[in-house]
Amino acid sequence: MKLLDKLIIKDFLKTYFFVVLMLILIVLVLDFTEKNDDFIRNNVPTGEIMKYMFNYGLYLNNLLTPITVFISVIFITSRMAGRTEIVAILSSGVSFMRMLRPFLIGASMIALASFLLNGWVLPGATAGVYNFKMEYLEDDAQYNYQNLHVKVAPDVYAYISKYYTGPKTGYTFTLEHIEDGKLISKLSADRIVWDTAVNAWEVRNYKIRTLEDMGEGYQVGEEMDTVLSITPADFDLPPNHHETLDLPELSRQIKVLEDRGADNVNFYKIERYVRFMSPFAAIILTFIGVIVASKKTRGGSGFKIALGFLLAFVYIILFLLSRTFAEAGTPYPILAVWSPNIIFALTGLVMYKTIPR
Repeated sequence: MKLLDKLIIKDFLKTYFFVVLMLILIVLVLDFTEKNDDFIRNNVPTGEIMKYMFNYGLYLNNLLTPITVFISVIFITSRMAGRTEIVAILSSGVSFMRMLRPFLIGASMIALASFLLNGWVLPGATAGVYNFKMEYLEDDAQYNYQNLHVKVAPDVYAYISKYYTGPKTGYTFTLEHIEDGKLISKLSADRIVWDTAVNAWEVRNYKIRTLEDMGEGYQVGEEMDTVLSITPADFDLPPNHHETLDLPELSRQIKVLEDRGADNVNFYKIERYVRFMSPFAAIILTFIGVIVASKKTRGGSGFKIALGFLLAFVYIILFLLSRTFAEAGTPYPILAVWSPNIIFALTGLVMYKTIPR
């Protein structure tokens, strides 16, 4: 059986890499065809295009892993079933779980490679894709934000209703000093602008309210410099910034955002959950794929491959929905992120109980 294990693992990985390569090449050709006019119009250097294609290919590899793993398993297992090889293996006294071992070993190797790519390689590729689009394909690379809450000191909290990264200007700004749940002072301003000459924030049309034991104090003015622990760089981040950080950088960014009480820290936490969750998809889908394709049918492997595509797409859709729910503010984001794996793992166990031995 050890010789058969090696043959199955070798065939599995070979088929996986072939399917990955074919799907990535197809998508890259379509993407190049779509953007070719933009490349010509913007005089994009050939070297930059090749670098973009390489980075985008790495991104696609991660995105298509559930499909490619499932299709590879379905193809190999259905071919073995068509040749009556699985019947012969099981008839020789080998258990179904023992027959699964080489498939799971191959899937574990893919899962480990996926984890390393997700944690340290893919973020750089994603950043490269984003930077290329911003430099050569996007007409306006600035981003606008609304309702920003930031903790700028242990007892000081800032709020900006609208912030525009281009002019580095925020509107409806407040700065509150709160101790033991009691408001000590509050600064309100119509605008806050980053002054590049002194590298500091300037508030305009401001009012300061101070609560004192004997009453309240008020101060108003047109312009005033203020010192905050945040800079425009903390706002001037792309929407997918969390996807461009490797695991150590992601953990450090989460710590910084938690210290500041930032609202968008949840996006970074969810991204970290996904980095640890997604590699297990290869193992779970391999387990289901072998069960689905192990039975010999008259229709051949065509139907099983189509079924494999369907189930893989269902997994991807479920993953996207679960991530959306998690980012929307569910009380248990880690459970929402892991729900596709949990659902498919339970489905695989139910299917395993029903297969003939």
